[in-house]
Formats: sequence, C-alpha cells, structure tokens
Amino acid sequence: MSVDGGQADGNDAVTTPKQPPSESTTATWTRLLTITSFWAIAVLLGLPIWWRTTTIHRASLPLQAMNAWADGQACRPEFPLKIAVESAYISAADAQHLLRTTQHAIDDHNEFSAHHLRLLLSESTRQNNDSQAMHPPDVAGLDDTNIALTIRLVPSSNGNTPRASLHPYDSVLDVFYTTNQLPSPSSTSSPLATFIALELQNLYGEEKAILAYLLSSSSSAAGIESPALSREVAESLAKRTTRSVKSAATYHLTFSLFTPNFQPSDWAIEAALEDHMTALLQALAPISNFTVDTQVQLYATFAPSIHEPEYDEHSKSWVLRREDLSGFINAAEWPLSPSIGEGPTVNFVLYVPSESRTPLLIKENGGDSWLLPQWGGVRILNLPTGNDKAHAASKRLTKEMLEGPFFTFSNQLLSLLGVPETPSSLPLRLSTLVRVRAASLLFSASSTLGSLARLTRALPSISIPDTVAESVDLTIAHLHRACDDLREGKFQTALENSRIADREVEKAFFEPAMVGQVYFPDEHKVAVYLPLLGPVAVPLIMAAVKEVRKAIARGKKSR
Repeated sequence: MSVDGGQADGNDAVTTPKQPPSESTTATWTRLLTITSFWAIAVLLGLPIWWRTTTIHRASLPLQAMNAWADGQACRPEFPLKIAVESAYISAADAQHLLRTTQHAIDDHNEFSAHHLRLLLSESTRQNNDSQAMHPPDVAGLDDTNIALTIRLVPSSNGNTPRASLHPYDSVLDVFYTTNQLPSPSSTSSPLATFIALELQNLYGEEKAILAYLLSSSSSAAGIESPALSREVAESLAKRTTRSVKSAATYHLTFSLFTPNFQPSDWAIEAALEDHMTALLQALAPISNFTVDTQVQLYATFAPSIHEPEYDEHSKSWVLRREDLSGFINAAEWPLSPSIGEGPTVNFVLYVPSESRTPLLIKENGGDSWLLPQWGGVRILNLPTGNDKAHAASKRLTKEMLEGPFFTFSNQLLSLLGVPETPSSLPLRLSTLVRVRAASLLFSASSTLGSLARLTRALPSISIPDTVAESVDLTIAHLHRACDDLREGKFQTALENSRIADREVEKAFFEPAMVGQVYFPDEHKVAVYLPLLGPVAVPLIMAAVKEVRKAIARGKKSR
C-alpha cells in the first residue's frame, strides 16, 4: 500500500504543470503604456500625416452651372440680322411704311424664331430725310459694323421690276422698282415689300438650314427649337460638316508641287499666291489667321496601295479610279507634315504627271481635282504636249499656268473651312461663316463643360487643380458674353468670345494633372501602401489583441 501511495504521489508531481511567476503590477503597466504609446503615435501623428500627404486636392467647380450650359438651359442663342435699307428717292414717311410692310412679310414667312431679319433705315437715308421727319426709332443706335446687308432701292423705268442684283464682292443688294410698286399709306402689303421679303429669304436660306442643323445635332442645344430639315438637306449638311477642318484661330496652308521626274522644278508660286490667295486670306482674316509655306518635291512616286493609272482608249487619256483618290497621297514618302505649330495644317497638292502619262484624269467624271476631307485638296495639272511648248513648260510653271490650279485651291479652301455655297456674294457667305462658327464653338464649349462635370463626378479620386477651376470660370464668363453678343447681333465679338471659351475648356479638360490620374484607380494605391503598412500594423494589432485577451482572462479569474 505504501509503495502504491508513493507511486501515486510521484505521478502527481510529474503531471502537474509548473506555473510561471506572477507578473508584477509595475511590469504590466509598463507594457500597457508602451503599447499605448505606439498606438498613440500611429493614430495621432501617423494617420494625420498620411491623410494630409495622400489627400487629393479637388478645387471647387460650379457643377450646376456647367450642367446648365451642357443641357442648353443657360443660353438660348439668337441671330438677329440687321438689314439696312437705303434710298434717297423716297420720303421718310414712305420709307418707314415700306420697312414696316416688308418686316411683316418677312415675319410671316419666317419659321425659325432664333434667326430673324430686322430692317432698319440706313443712316444716310435718315440724314437725307431729316428735313421731312423726325428721327424714326428704327435707326436709333444703328452701327455700321453690325450691318449684315444693305439694300439699295433704285428707281428704274427699264426692264422688269421689281428685280434684284447682288454685288459679288460687297454686302449690297440693289433692288430696282417703279413708283407704283411702293405701298400706299393705307395698304398693308405691296409687290415691292413681298419681293424684298422673298429675296431675303432666299439669300439666307442656306444659313438658316446650317444653323437649324447645328441646333438639332448639338446636345447642348437640345432645348432650343429649330425648324425641321428634309432628309436630303440634313445628309448634305452632315457631309459638309464631316469634310470641314476643325475650327481654329490659326491655319497653316502648305502648297506643294509634286512631279514623278525632275521637271518642272520651279513654279511662280509667289506671284500666284499674290494674285489668287492674298485677297481671299485678307477677307478670311476676321475669322482665322493663316500662315503659308510652299515646297517642291521631285521624283514623287505613287503610293503602292493604289492602282497605277490606266490608259482609256475612249477618252485618249490616263485615268485614276475613284476608289484610289483617297490613297493618292503617298504619306510614307511625300514630305507632308500633318501639323505645324498649334493650328491644323491644310495641304494643297499640285501634281504634274509625266509626259508619258498626260493627260491624267479621274475615270468616273473626267475631272482633275478632288478634296480629301479634313486634310486638303489635290489638283492635277496636265501640261500641253508637243515639242518646244511642252519642253519650255516642263522647266517652269508660270503665273498663267497656275491660274486654274489656284482658282481650284481657293474654292477647296472655302469648302474645307465650311463656307456656305450660297449666296453669290462672298462677303455674305463669310459673314454666315462667322455666325456658324460662333454658334458651333459655343455649343462645343458647352458640351465639353458637361463632359468635365460628368468626369469629376464619376471619378471622385481624381485631382482637380486650381487652374482647372480658373479655366472653367473663364469659360463660363466668355460663354455668357458670347451668348449676349449673339442676341445683340455682335457676331464678330461673339466669335472671339466663343473661341476663348472653347480654348479654355479644352485646356481644363485635358489638364495633365487630371489626365494622369484618370488611369490610376484606388486598387493601385492599395498595392503601393499595403507592403509598407503591413509590417508596421501587424505587431501593433497582435500586441493589442494579446492585451485584450489577458484583460479578459484576469476578469474571469477575479470572478
């Protein structure tokens, strides 16, 4: 029994675990204070520094105003055209009655409320009639710089009347009439008033169609009413829009002479530019600035992607297929720079084929020129063949030889800029382009404002520098000015303000600080910071968990 008991006591001594010495209260508090100090440093110092250094600066943007412009709620543009009526042969009372009668006829035919014609008595007519009447209200504040068209009433006893003659290089419409065609004081209409109203509707018919298409196709003009266009007109205007180069303050025109051999190696380009382009570029100066450079390229071969010219027995000429015209320019070998400086480059290529392939024409229509949308134009110059004349022409292209090609280049330039095809007066067509450009830039800037607002809302982590906010404020300010200028008929200043607004909003939208962060999602930030925070956070968390468990154990033991 004693042996068994001794064995039992020995087994009990072996199986009972040895408890560690109890920790002193001072050691416990020291450990707790150490852990707490680390957590205090991490939370009170580390987190604020991390938050401050990683916070993305987002300048405040007027998102509500930006969306209002994008939705077409901030501006409803109008295009009031001031038409001055000039006549030294009609009394002031009769002139005013004719203006009112004609204005009623114009308003009755007008289906586009945003585009309306306003007849005014010219200053010269008013001064000539000062002795007969007081100053009529229709001439108050008349500004010649904002007059879109001047109508000269000319009495005539010969030919059919009423009839009109539009000046090709001046904004003047001569209307010939007889005395019996003037409205009587008691009448509300007359043949002359009806004729003038219909003539004005025809003059500005294409402009109304372009502006109506612009309003209907722009998302930032969705709330603005515009007349419906036929399918054919809409398709024609869509092709014209696609063909035109982007609106810019400066264009670079490059005139290039290309030939497949060593002749002609010289051309009278300076004289041709002076005779055929200088006046046109001066007329276009209120719309855009232009720089011009020229070049000559010898031994210019066709692009390998197109078919070689084929000889057509029927027309006795070499022909190019229509499908090869878009690939005619050998971009790989011909030195045609796509852009020079900030503005877009418009290229004009004069190609002189070799004598063995002259004449060179387009197979389908027999033409020798074509447009490349948003790029430029090409003209083939077929030199005369035969002995001395061809030999002399092959060395140098004279000013007379370049007259036809540069007439083509002039028309191609107007087409690429989006100048309307009617009316026949160039100043009227250019003034239409001013209004169309001002409206299109206003809508473009408004649409970009909306895109910028949507971008900042969709990406809350993207940076918004103060420069972006400044550009947005400047854009909205100039948009307001442009809209007011359009309503007041100040189309030139409206174009300038619209251009500034479009430039500023484009600069804001493509801000480098924003573009770089568009493609930097939050997952990338986690991947960068996790390897750094993990080794620091794990010991702190584990120590805190361990102390919590000990506190729980002490609490249970004390109970």
